[in-house]
Amino acid sequence: MQELFAPWRFAYVSNAGASSDCVLCAAAGMGDETLTLARGERTFALLNRFPYTSGHTMVAPVAHVADLCELDAATLADLMGLVQRVVRAVRQVYQPHGFNVGFNLGEAAGAGIADHLHLHVVPRWRGDTNFMAVTADVRVLPEDLSVTRAKLRRALEVTGG
Repeated sequence: MQELFAPWRFAYVSNAGASSDCVLCAAAGMGDETLTLARGERTFALLNRFPYTSGHTMVAPVAHVADLCELDAATLADLMGLVQRVVRAVRQVYQPHGFNVGFNLGEAAGAGIADHLHLHVVPRWRGDTNFMAVTADVRVLPEDLSVTRAKLRRALEVTGG
């Protein structure tokens, strides 16, 4: 039998529900101590700590807002501008065949962090659904998040971020 190791996951599952603090607000305030990739004037981008694929990024407003309709035009423009930068950087680094880009608005829609609006940028490759995800409900990521972060931060610097 083969074993898959995900030592970073233990810290999450052992502390699940232990804090009511917003993880996105904490990430927005901690800068380089997090998986933050880039910042806009009113927004920031960070790697998803539990990604679907390598390069899975979240883009969020700095303000703690849950409702998309509460964002002003300037924040929406900054958010989408940062999404474009992230897509360009992920495309440059990983050459995916496509992307899923979107919001999960509310817990019923699948939002894991329902109280702080965020948009997911998920790179996709033809045939990227594999037997581990289908039969064992396990994702296998080929790269450590610190490596992904370093690659994407370099690419974002080149693309204006």
